[in-house]
Amino acid sequence: MADRDLSIERSAYSPVPAGPVSTSAISSVSRAAARRVAGTECEIDLRFFVAPADLEGCFTTFYRMDLTVYDGSTVVDYLQPEWGNLRFFSNSTPDCRIHGSPTLVGADFVATGPSSLPLRFELGTTRMWGVGLFPLGWAKFIGIPAMDFANRAVEGTSHPAFNAFAPLAHDLFRDGADDYAELAMLIEAFRARARPVRDEAAIRSVHAAIVDTEMVSVVELADRAGMAARTLERLCRRHFGFPPKLLLRRQRLMRTVSAYMVDPNRNWSKVIDGRYHDQAHFVREFQQFFQMTPSEYASMDHPVLAAFMAERKRILGSPAQTLDRP
Repeated sequence: MADRDLSIERSAYSPVPAGPVSTSAISSVSRAAARRVAGTECEIDLRFFVAPADLEGCFTTFYRMDLTVYDGSTVVDYLQPEWGNLRFFSNSTPDCRIHGSPTLVGADFVATGPSSLPLRFELGTTRMWGVGLFPLGWAKFIGIPAMDFANRAVEGTSHPAFNAFAPLAHDLFRDGADDYAELAMLIEAFRARARPVRDEAAIRSVHAAIVDTEMVSVVELADRAGMAARTLERLCRRHFGFPPKLLLRRQRLMRTVSAYMVDPNRNWSKVIDGRYHDQAHFVREFQQFFQMTPSEYASMDHPVLAAFMAERKRILGSPAQTLDRP
C-alpha cells in the first residue's frame, strides 16, 4: 500500500515513532459519513492518529476532521465533558460557548480546559485539527494549573498559556490539505514545548485509577494512588481540573452517555451505569453536568458528535476522551 493511501479501513493503528515523522510509519483510519440534519446535509471525514512513543501518556489522540456543510449552512452540536483540547480551524470558524460563559466568535485557534459542562458550537464547512490533552499533557505542554482553566474556552492566539502554538493556526493549512505534513508539524510543536513534570508518576497513577470502571470512591482512589486524601485533592485540582469526587462522577456519567451515543436504539434505560441508585439519580446527575435533561439532549441532532463518537469507538475502542486509558 502506498504511503499516502488515505482509505485504510481497519480498526487498529500504530503509534507514531519517536524522532522525525515518516509518512510510511504512520497508520490511521478515515471514513466519510454523510448525514442529514434538520434539513441540512453535511459530510464528515475523520482521521485519528496516536501520539508518538516519546510523548506517550500525554494525548488522547491527534484528530483531523473535514466538515462539508452544503448550501453554505452551519450545523450545531454540543461537545460533552472532556479533557483539555487545542483545536485549529481553516475556512469556517466556530461560534462556541461553554454553559455560563460568553460566546467565543471567529477564533481559528480554540483552546479549552478540562470540562464538566457541555460546549455548544455552530460551525460551517471547515478543515480542523484537534489535539486532546491528557492531564499529563496539560502539565507538560501548557503548565498552568488545570483548575484555573476548567470549563473555559479562549482564543488561543491571544492567551499567554497557548500563544506558543498560535503559528499552527496558519501554518497547518498554508500549503493545502496534507495529513502527514500537518501531523508532523503538530508533533514537532509539542516536542519543542515539552517540559519535565515533577508529579508525572502521581498523575499517571491517579489517571489510571480514575478510568478504572471499578473505582467508585475517593477513599479507594487515594488508596490506589498511595496518597493522603488532601494530597489527592490538591493533585487532582491542579492537574485534572476538578476535585476527585467530581472526576469519578464525570466518569460514571460519561460511561452512560457514551454508551447511549453509540447505541443504535438510543435507549437511556438500557445503558445507565449500574452505580446509579436509580433512574432519578442519573437524571439529576445528567442535569447537573449537561444543564438539560436526558430527554432534551436526546431530542437534539448531533451531526458532528454522533459521527465522531461512532468512528472513534470503531477505531480506538473508546467513544470519548474521558474513557481513554493513559
